[in-house]
Amino acid sequence: MKVTVPQSRVHGDAHAPPSKSYTHRAILAAGYSDGALVHHYLGSADTRETMGAVEAFGGDVADVQDVLEVDGFGGRPEVPPDVVDCGNSGTTMRLTTVAAALADGITVLTGDASLRSRPQGPLLDAVDQLGGSARSTRANGQAPLVVEGPIEGGTVTIPGDVSSQFVSALLMAGAVTDDGVDVELSTELKSAPYVDITLEVLDDFGVEATRTESGYRVPGGQSYEPRDGEYTVPGDFSSASYLLAAGALAGDPEVEVHEVYPSAQGDSAIIDILTEMGADLEWDRENGRAVVRRSELSGTTVDVGDTPDLLPTIATLGAAADGTTEIVNAEHVRFKETDRVSAMAEQLSKMGAEVEEERDALLVHGGESDLVGADVEGLGDHRIVMALAVAGLVADGETTITGAEDVDVSFPGFFDVLYELGVDVSRE
Repeated sequence: MKVTVPQSRVHGDAHAPPSKSYTHRAILAAGYSDGALVHHYLGSADTRETMGAVEAFGGDVADVQDVLEVDGFGGRPEVPPDVVDCGNSGTTMRLTTVAAALADGITVLTGDASLRSRPQGPLLDAVDQLGGSARSTRANGQAPLVVEGPIEGGTVTIPGDVSSQFVSALLMAGAVTDDGVDVELSTELKSAPYVDITLEVLDDFGVEATRTESGYRVPGGQSYEPRDGEYTVPGDFSSASYLLAAGALAGDPEVEVHEVYPSAQGDSAIIDILTEMGADLEWDRENGRAVVRRSELSGTTVDVGDTPDLLPTIATLGAAADGTTEIVNAEHVRFKETDRVSAMAEQLSKMGAEVEEERDALLVHGGESDLVGADVEGLGDHRIVMALAVAGLVADGETTITGAEDVDVSFPGFFDVLYELGVDVSRE
């Protein structure tokens, strides 16, 4: 699908969708339980893959009046009757790789071409350290993966600078092993707030897990039992970042974003980043509401070590700001649905932005940029699509984005929300 976004002013109310990160974890946590209800969940392409995995392991997932009713597999996944296809969802593949290692037999996991190019090697090695067997069919550390269990727990040493999802997967599965799991980090943990999200969800499901001096520890023999059998997913700051950025660049008079309550989400940093850049923004934490108005922004320096999903949003803001915006500590952002560092450099350049790409950084010279409408590509990445749409709001002319359907991964109603904010979005 192609979507065309004209230069526009935006105004009105918008609701951030439910968090994709929390939804993934809540669905799998409910799968580990005997059963649970998940309220305010995100129904998207990625989260549907996790629902499918829970069903492959012997659970059942049904939407009943916008509430997920999950009949879990009680902590012990069955061997799936078929290959588990994780689509484009790296979170699904990583969280369920260790879940598969709990099953008494062999599980095969695969995904689309993008997912089959993403690194899984350290997680496969972790499963081996726990007494299971996990290998890449192509011997390159990438899917398709073949996993054999059952594991009983133990100690694993794993790098922290490839993906925090490895740690989350080990903690979630480790709770139902006999011996529990100790995770020793051999390198600095990147994207640490995502592990904090996992710890928060585990706690809400009655599971104890803690940080240690060298990593994390989850005792074994635990059961997943959410309070009152229910869990409610919070709003998503990653998705809210596009709405907040739209308000800061084109709000006239203002955009009011709802469902932005404080949580463990690292991407709540977008509030501080916008404020530092000079945005006229007010955040009512108690009521989960942020109001933002069109502002003269200035470049800044942002470390995305813990917030890789914000890089596309920050790059767009930098292209419309005065001065230079330096996005640093960004090498791990190259290993997402696409290489987001190169993708944003390439696509913003098509729109007239002056951009420099380094191995571990992206420099956007907004003071030297005059954004113009252009034909750009989403490159199979939902976050690239949404960031480019926001850039289109302040580009002279019209911006046409190819592959715009990929917003279904995390924010299926994104273009509907833009339309409701006053953007004359056209689709073909």
